[in-house]
Amino acid sequence: MVQQTQQHVMKKQKQVVPHQSQQSSSVCALCRGTKLLCGRSRCPVVVKYHARAKVQPLINTIKLGGSSPPSVFIGRYGYPKVAIGPMIPPIMGDTSLIDAPEQWLDRSLDDIVDFRSMLIRGKYDVDVFDVESSNKIVEFTRELALSKNSIFTEAIFEKKPKGPIKFFDEAQPHGPSAPLKKFDISNPKYEQHIEKAFYDTDLKARDAVTRLYNDGLPVTKLQRAFSVGAFGVKKYRRFVPTRWSITAVDSALGENLMKQTKENPWINEFRVYYHTQYDNRWAVLMTPSEWQYELIEAWYPNTTWNPYGSSVSIFNSYEFYKGRTTYAEIGGCYYAARLAVNELLAKERRQAGAVILREAHGGYIMPIGVWNVRESVRRALQEPCQKFNTLDQALVFIAEKMDIPLQRWIRNSAVLKNQLYQKRLEDF
Repeated sequence: MVQQTQQHVMKKQKQVVPHQSQQSSSVCALCRGTKLLCGRSRCPVVVKYHARAKVQPLINTIKLGGSSPPSVFIGRYGYPKVAIGPMIPPIMGDTSLIDAPEQWLDRSLDDIVDFRSMLIRGKYDVDVFDVESSNKIVEFTRELALSKNSIFTEAIFEKKPKGPIKFFDEAQPHGPSAPLKKFDISNPKYEQHIEKAFYDTDLKARDAVTRLYNDGLPVTKLQRAFSVGAFGVKKYRRFVPTRWSITAVDSALGENLMKQTKENPWINEFRVYYHTQYDNRWAVLMTPSEWQYELIEAWYPNTTWNPYGSSVSIFNSYEFYKGRTTYAEIGGCYYAARLAVNELLAKERRQAGAVILREAHGGYIMPIGVWNVRESVRRALQEPCQKFNTLDQALVFIAEKMDIPLQRWIRNSAVLKNQLYQKRLEDF
């Protein structure tokens, strides 16, 4: 199933982000981060500038040494020829926080930009099937990905690292990059559960990921190891672009938990969980019904995926009991949130329908990765929920928490329409 998910992600068309118009360019030149003429609460250009200004003096060289969290990045452009390599901050000590999204939710956007901008990416071109290459850069990149703790890493680049801080809708941001000439690491200590799966070349990738997740390993550690071809039957192992590995692992784990969810008794009430983070509002509605799931995202003007719009843009992806057969239109966020929902239902040994409503307001000035969706929904589901006897009561409560009118949510929702208007046997 993991391989099938990879194929879905590989076939996914590139998201089209509107080009900045001449008018918006002139607005930036006129504003210069002081008047906030674009309507955002903070200027993303200024945030990026300050983050880059802090790290630039430390990387003005072709030789870089530091403690990698550990962290690696596998590119996707040119697939099946891709750029792999380490991500190294120009600092020493325990840097594990820099690549541990599970610990970021209480950090500000500025904090995340600051410490992620320190990760300098080394790039070395390989074929995705060359995971067993004797090349030292390939070998050390894999070992770094399997390391348990921060590890001293040294790189010599072909030229000085440069480029803007890169922000992605699925992967975490990182700083400047440069082609690798030489790369070395100190003796790594593997995470023992991952090491065992790595040496089991008859264990399927899906089974390895599920087993390690059940052993309590963080999802992001599994995604990193998966990206360097550490799991699976030997002849099928390959490098997987970081973006694709994130979604592949979220999807595989979510589907495994869903199998349990669908066998459990329904919850007894309508529930609403609510959480706010990074100027995002999250409302999670759970209904006493068979499994069905939907993620609806509403992006306000001047936010990441609606930068030049004049009105709120709403997108959704959904599935009913039989699941989906195509990749979710909304992207990796869909699978990250689905995993979080099924974690709670598996813990309670219950089944429910779930609709997640997300409002991204103006304070969410830049993308920071799919982890934000997974961890925000997890956090919402950890907080006390409001319980109701009817769907109407639950929806009234949601209407009080969210800015967008209830009727617009319903109009853009497949699952809510099904819940509200589809007649069932128990209705007669």
